[in-house]
Amino acid sequence: MAGRFPTAWMDDFYSRVDIVQVVSAYVPLKKNGSRYWGLCPFHHEKTPSFSVNGEQNLYYCFGCKAGGNVVQFVEEMEHLTYREAVEYLAKQIHMPIPETQEDPDYERRRSQRERLLGANKAAARWYHAQLWLPENQRILDYLHKRGLDDGTIRKFGLGAAPEEWDALTRALEQQGYTQDELRLAGLTVVKQETRFDMFRSRAIFPIIDAQGQVLGFGGRAMGDAQPKYLNTSDTPVFNKRKGVYAANLLRKQRDLKRVILVEGYMDVVALIQHGVNGVVATLGTALTNEQARLLKRYAPEIWVSYDGDSAGQHAIMRALEIFEQEDIRARVLFFPDNLDPDEFIRQRGLDAFEHLRPLKAAEYRMQRAKEDLDLSDDDQRIEYAKRCAQILSKVREPVELETYLQTLAVQTGFSKDVLRQQMGLSIAEANNAKPPRERIIRRRAGDAPAASMPEKTLIALLVSGLMPKDAVRDTDFDDPQLHMLAQKLLAGSSPAAILAECETEQQRVAYSEAFALNAEITQDNAAAVAEDCLRTIRQTRLQRQIDDIRAQLDTCGSAEKADMLKELLTLSNELARLKRAVH
Repeated sequence: MAGRFPTAWMDDFYSRVDIVQVVSAYVPLKKNGSRYWGLCPFHHEKTPSFSVNGEQNLYYCFGCKAGGNVVQFVEEMEHLTYREAVEYLAKQIHMPIPETQEDPDYERRRSQRERLLGANKAAARWYHAQLWLPENQRILDYLHKRGLDDGTIRKFGLGAAPEEWDALTRALEQQGYTQDELRLAGLTVVKQETRFDMFRSRAIFPIIDAQGQVLGFGGRAMGDAQPKYLNTSDTPVFNKRKGVYAANLLRKQRDLKRVILVEGYMDVVALIQHGVNGVVATLGTALTNEQARLLKRYAPEIWVSYDGDSAGQHAIMRALEIFEQEDIRARVLFFPDNLDPDEFIRQRGLDAFEHLRPLKAAEYRMQRAKEDLDLSDDDQRIEYAKRCAQILSKVREPVELETYLQTLAVQTGFSKDVLRQQMGLSIAEANNAKPPRERIIRRRAGDAPAASMPEKTLIALLVSGLMPKDAVRDTDFDDPQLHMLAQKLLAGSSPAAILAECETEQQRVAYSEAFALNAEITQDNAAAVAEDCLRTIRQTRLQRQIDDIRAQLDTCGSAEKADMLKELLTLSNELARLKRAVH
């Protein structure tokens, strides 16, 4: 991402952009010490835990752990790509964008992308204009019959694809788009010597991203034609795994407490028309991790509201798993009497919708766990208790767990103590179910030393610039993340540039946390603080080596034991020397 711009230009860019000024446009800040503080824009809080470091162009929230540089802040707030955020900020400070580097094919792809997006936008306008023509009246009648008014139709840019084979293709060619561009955009299908429009005799739903760009389309067939819904295939500008329907409207809604995820385009349109905010749908696929991460930007909780049939229930279970993988709170929203969201909101209205109570993930799973069981049968009642114990073993909140245990005790007749014991067995069974090699790898990973405060403090010293770089080496860091971070800092990379290069969200969080450490370091105490940190790190390493040798003494041969005892004495003497030096 950032590598497309020359390094020197990016360094100059970071030196010119004032993160305090940028963040202040979204969050009121107050200076306290060397940093600025405010309420975090990424999660709901009453006490400010969001800090901004003006000198390093960094932000970090001590509550939700969100962190990054000034570009990444704009990415999150405006839902832009990294490059778009750089261009957005560069324009604000009147800094010309340079020629890109390290990607000679980038200009061709950028030009192609602009052409395809232009073709999609032109197609959306053409489809919308077609909707109001007499020859497409039946499509407009269909939308009206589904309860949509003209204002909603215009808000979503809904349209009509006529029955003609290549009406859209001919119209866009007249606007200067080539057949190959229309094929790449997924608007035209070309087979040997024939060509035809992708969408014909369908109601059209433009798929628009958070920046207002038309990426593709969904088409609803008229009558009994199959498939009932047809979506744009993946193109150079559209990937159905990464976006959601109505993302453009989601971006405009600030401070959402939840996002509602439904299955169909009509569900989204109907709910929003009736006053429900924060509604989106997946794009003809099961929920993906990419979509989950996208939704996480807009609200702290997701309500999954799929159809009540078997396929819908299975999709809900899979969606809950994905949200757990991405550490997102999720609930399940059911509509009574097997109504879908569109039918429910039209028949019963907004007030009835607002009185629906979504189920927490564990509550929903417990309901599913008893669907095929008869609790009047002892064996099946025991099986139900076991299933629920495994579900509840993942519940983190003690109060919530106690509520579920109380309910389960009433349903099954087992005491809460017995159910807690079964929960422990469920955890052990889950661990033992893993292949032996996986258990070994997991244990070894767990034995790795966690990042210590002395190592984090050394990072803070490097960032502060108050300590000579030759006073510390990357080998002084045992934590893999901090070891890599130290290498970058010692090589001269700035914190903002390092965060721009992070390959994963986990890495960015770890680095942001390290940069945000407030170790109260001054010019006067920097050298002493560094010396204390290095001494503590070396003592910890020595003690770990001593413990490892002692653990092996009982299982080694006599000859090997003599060498190990000699090494143990040397290490113990060195550890004693370091401890004496402190006093």
